[in-house]
Amino acid sequence: VIMRIVFALLTLVFISSCSTAQTGYSTSDKKAIKLFEEGQQAPNKIDPATNRPDYRSGIELMDKAIAKDPKFWEAHMLAGEFSEIIGDYATAIGHYEAALGINPNHSPTGSTYFYLANLQQAMGDYDNAIKNIDIYVRNRNANPDLVRQAYTIRESCTFALESIRNPQKFNPINIGPGINTKDPEYFPTITVDGKMLLFTRRIDDDRSPYKQQEDFYVSLLEKNIWGKAVPMPININSVMNEGAPTISADGRSLIFVACADDITDNQNYGEGRTGKGSCDMFYTHRNGSRWLDPVNLPGSVNTGLWESQPSLSADGKTLYFIRRVSKRGEPVDSDIFVTRLLDNGQWSTAERLPRNINTYMEEESVLIHPDGKTLYFASRGHVGMGGSDIYMSKLNADGTWSNPENLGYPINSKYDENSLLVSADGEIAFFASDREGGYGDLDIYYFEMPEEFRPTKTLYFDGIVFDATDKKPIPGKFQLIDLKTGKEVIFSEADKITGEFLVSLPLNQEYALNVTYPGYNFFSKNFNMTAKDGLESIHMDVPMIPITSEGPTLLANVFFDLGKSTLRPESNIELNKLYEFMVKNPTLKIEIGGHTDTRGDDKANLTLSNDRAKAVYDYVVAKGIDPKRMTFKGYGETKTIVSDAEIAKLASEEAKEAAHQSNRRTEYKIIK
Repeated sequence: VIMRIVFALLTLVFISSCSTAQTGYSTSDKKAIKLFEEGQQAPNKIDPATNRPDYRSGIELMDKAIAKDPKFWEAHMLAGEFSEIIGDYATAIGHYEAALGINPNHSPTGSTYFYLANLQQAMGDYDNAIKNIDIYVRNRNANPDLVRQAYTIRESCTFALESIRNPQKFNPINIGPGINTKDPEYFPTITVDGKMLLFTRRIDDDRSPYKQQEDFYVSLLEKNIWGKAVPMPININSVMNEGAPTISADGRSLIFVACADDITDNQNYGEGRTGKGSCDMFYTHRNGSRWLDPVNLPGSVNTGLWESQPSLSADGKTLYFIRRVSKRGEPVDSDIFVTRLLDNGQWSTAERLPRNINTYMEEESVLIHPDGKTLYFASRGHVGMGGSDIYMSKLNADGTWSNPENLGYPINSKYDENSLLVSADGEIAFFASDREGGYGDLDIYYFEMPEEFRPTKTLYFDGIVFDATDKKPIPGKFQLIDLKTGKEVIFSEADKITGEFLVSLPLNQEYALNVTYPGYNFFSKNFNMTAKDGLESIHMDVPMIPITSEGPTLLANVFFDLGKSTLRPESNIELNKLYEFMVKNPTLKIEIGGHTDTRGDDKANLTLSNDRAKAVYDYVVAKGIDPKRMTFKGYGETKTIVSDAEIAKLASEEAKEAAHQSNRRTEYKIIK
């Protein structure tokens, strides 16, 4: 991992130590000293070409001083430091090595060996980095804080060498001209069905105070080709910067980052937007094809600090993001935080993830996978290849996070890696890179994710809620329950215009679905999200029956022990829904009907169906519903949905059993 130096502080300390007296210099050449002292002051001036401190002039003056006296090691040190600040690591390494060659003990603490090793790691020269770290840590006067970092550098270099000897399969493919252009494209986010990709593009714009700005673009997947990306509407894209988007599983909610205009009043986040300082997160929602105007994320998440790079969980209830923080006695860095959506629609006070995730260095580009328990992020503080590497951590059953795993070489390299996006099925990952062969600057690429770093495969469940009589869409509220645990997995609402819904669900679990809307009987169903070859989704249309209809409504999630009338615990969720339905419709009267299949004794079936209907009746009455509003009746096998003749024609035993199962049911119907 590259341990970044606090350049400004280091420069000031070094300049101060060198300026105490001319007699402290290693050279007696007055011209060399004069050039050196002029170079010291160069960063106090602004380079008109870059609008930044003029380190380049400082380097030129140091080079002239060295030309006067090649053994002037202080000039080598400052030239190296200035070169490091402007990102010219190769030149910086040359100067540091020259200084050590002239006087290996010029620093009592041996810190030059540390800084040299730090840069050698950054350049991928791991063997020499280890050699110089070993020299540094043997120095009894070494800075304890740097020693801590030194051991991490050594461990990282050892890891890097081993990773290069055992590389991961990695063949990144450019996502194509529908998305990538000559401009930088980065921070992709994708819907759970993999059909819509939203990303950030930095474009030239004379309207912006910076003459450049970031906007969002959207591309749709058609016949396995990403179509030409189009900009988001103008109420989302402004003349200011919008970046780091995270889109909900269904593509209808968007959280993104906008930063204050620090050129004017530091309050301009885009037209109509207000913020709390620095960079804030904003929220918008789509009804049909129309995106609402963004608002500052409700709750206490945004502060005067820098909040950015959000990642929304598939259920829309948990948000991970990056916040720049100041830790006691250490430089400002960035950590991963998490916030949760409260019942009142506000986001909770954010909590920092634990120390095995966050380090004393920078964490960034966090991603929570749709499985809800696999976290990917970039970090400079964990053992890695150098720069910022990408890591994976899993949420344990006890709520703790596993120690992060480095994704290995060449997914990670000596350069900075971040902005990872992993598909719902876990097989494909996306990232941004300016590697050769692209369309210009940063492009978005994808690659096959190695097996050991894949999350739990997650499929999607979609459908349309509509009126069963006239087929008009309904924005029904739907709830998905894990039948094994009884816990709510998803609570959401179908689109107000189209009635469509789409959610992601982990595999190999059985779910109960309940859909409600005023004026309608509630809809219930259960299904098993089981992986089958080629299966990507389960589609289920939801016909809502008006209360005025006379037909029965299936209670699909009422379960009994085999051959008994004892309600199983997982039935409580649906029975509570029935109770709530009766409370919200106080004038209704209903009959609970029990049914069996045709197998078994007719009389026994009639008795069993009646007892089961009574069990449902008793539960709801015990909750407080007036018994005069309810009745129950067992029908036995007299009202099958699928006849025995129809069952006999079915091709497989599995299909036949499913037909018998549909005949074994509990229903309610509204009675006058």
